[in-house]
Amino acid sequence: MSSPLSPAPVRAAHVRLSGVHLSFGGRPVLSGVDLVAAAGERVALVGENGRGKTTLLRVLAGELAPDQGEVHRSGSVGVADQQIPLGATDTVGALIDLELAEVRGALARLEAATEAIGAGRPGADDFFAAALADAEVLDAWDADRRVEVSLAALNAVDDRDRPLGTLSVGQRHRVRLACLLGAGHPVLLLDEPTNHLDAAGLEHLTERLRAHPGVVVLVSHDRALLADVATTVVDLDPSSDDRPRVHGGGYAAYVEARRAERARWEASHAEQIAERQRLADDLSAARNRLRDNWRPPKGTGRHVRATRAPGLVRAVHRRQEDLAEHVVAVPPPPVRFVMPELPERRGATLLRAAGVTVAGRLTSPVDLVLESGDRLVITGPNGAGKSTLLTVLAGELEPETGTVTRSRSARIGRLAQESDLPARRTATELYDEQLARAGTSGPGLGELGLLGGYDRRRPVAELSVGARRRLDLALVLARRPHVVLLDEPTNHLSATLVDELTAALGTTPAAVVIATHDRQLSRDTESWPRLAL
Repeated sequence: MSSPLSPAPVRAAHVRLSGVHLSFGGRPVLSGVDLVAAAGERVALVGENGRGKTTLLRVLAGELAPDQGEVHRSGSVGVADQQIPLGATDTVGALIDLELAEVRGALARLEAATEAIGAGRPGADDFFAAALADAEVLDAWDADRRVEVSLAALNAVDDRDRPLGTLSVGQRHRVRLACLLGAGHPVLLLDEPTNHLDAAGLEHLTERLRAHPGVVVLVSHDRALLADVATTVVDLDPSSDDRPRVHGGGYAAYVEARRAERARWEASHAEQIAERQRLADDLSAARNRLRDNWRPPKGTGRHVRATRAPGLVRAVHRRQEDLAEHVVAVPPPPVRFVMPELPERRGATLLRAAGVTVAGRLTSPVDLVLESGDRLVITGPNGAGKSTLLTVLAGELEPETGTVTRSRSARIGRLAQESDLPARRTATELYDEQLARAGTSGPGLGELGLLGGYDRRRPVAELSVGARRRLDLALVLARRPHVVLLDEPTNHLSATLVDELTAALGTTPAAVVIATHDRQLSRDTESWPRLAL
């Protein structure tokens, strides 16, 4: 262990990746990632689920070593990933202390250095200068106040004696995020920071990230957040040369550049297909000429035809070589989500709630009626009871007061915020079982466009958070529900899939209810009726 007087070098915020490659089980996940980001830059990592966004964050954090390439970081790093680093018996205060360990250490070194100066120890001046610089970089004296401000703004629990096990998943994540926003780390690495935030929390997060003096690297499905804060975008989706793209100018510039590159790639592909067809036609013609010349008709001219044969053979060989060398770089077709046909029952009430409340969780009585084709967006701050209401409507929780009446023949599917799937089963097994259990038929898992072949064959435990979210959605749709209840459906999903899902939900004959804080989804569904809790 280092001495309290050991000076830590002061480093300006900076991250650099050079030629980073990483594979898992022989499968490439990151291929040639290059990135340079200095203080004041906010980098968004984008791409479909499974493209390596979270993996790249772990590489930047030093948790994973790349197979090839270099990674450089300057300044302390704060990481908000999908896992809380403490157990259920630990307290909120313990989590705050853990996330502020760098701040606590800087202040401890400064105090020790001050005592060393007072005692006249050799080298104390240098130790003090280094410790003071470290504390100033972190603005360590104000860290606890900043954490308190963020706890309040994110509607997070501020009782430091409260055990983490008594908090919901969302509450734990909000406490941790508040700590990181207050800790003053020069480098912030954030994985889906908007999950579990309401409108006020989103506004506070946006403000803090825009004001952050260091480097921010984030993965987020929230297109509004990316548009508001990103200065640079790293696109990990396939490209024409199979390398990631780095786009400056913010999220809007990235969207336009990506669209233009895709158009150029598809045009180039069409030209290559046409050229390959031309070469194939030339080869066929040469072969025909060769065959004709080796079948001279009876009579004269055999010598002439025989002397031309070697030239025709060479022509055929040249065209064969041209055809073999003319490899077509086929653009991987983008995976498109295909919504299965959901049932409808026109003129019948599928679900009715009257005066529904749940003690401590849904305090204001709720009344609603759902028929086929109905649309509803449930809004409200964290703790208002949105998830609770969806659970009650699905029949998974009994209301404290009031009644819920469901049509006997109506199937109800609910997408919860958190996944709870058997770890050892594969996605295909679970999906096929759900189809059989529901007694329904329809497209296979691969036809939905939610999971690639590799992920469909893997155990759930090996899937990324985003892939598990896609599987959860597939399992809900496998029931062919008459009523679809979606709790924060955009969490962990790519922006492209969210757009496709939103469009599909707008046209399905099933009744659809969404609880969301996603600002872009709220804008896209602004014509839907609202229920504010």
